[in-house]
Amino acid sequence: MTLVFVLAYIMLGGGALLALVRLARGPSLLDRVVATDTLLVIIAAGLAVHAALQRDPTLVPVLVVVSLLAFVGSVSVARYIGGMLRRSPGDGQDAGLPAAAQQREEAAR
Repeated sequence: MTLVFVLAYIMLGGGALLALVRLARGPSLLDRVVATDTLLVIIAAGLAVHAALQRDPTLVPVLVVVSLLAFVGSVSVARYIGGMLRRSPGDGQDAGLPAAAQQREEAAR
C-alpha cells in the first residue's frame, strides 16, 4: 500500500508543478485560467486519493467545495471572455445579439 501512496502523490505533485509553471509562464489570460482550473482539479484529485487511501469520509465536504470552486471559476471566466468577444471593436459598445438571434427574438414578439 505504501508504494501506491508514493506513486499517487508523486504523479499528483508532478502535475501540480507543471500546472504552476503554466500559471506563471502562460502568455495569455486563457492559459492562466486553464492552468488554475487544472490545479484545482489536481487538488480535488489529491483530496480524493487521500480520502480513499485513508478511508476517511470527512474530506468529502472539502472535496465538494473545491470542485464547486473550480466549476464556478471556470464558468465565470468563460462568461467574462465571451462578453469581451461580443463587443464591437469600433465604438466600445456591446454588439448585442447576433443577427439570427435578433430576428428570432423579434419574430417571437
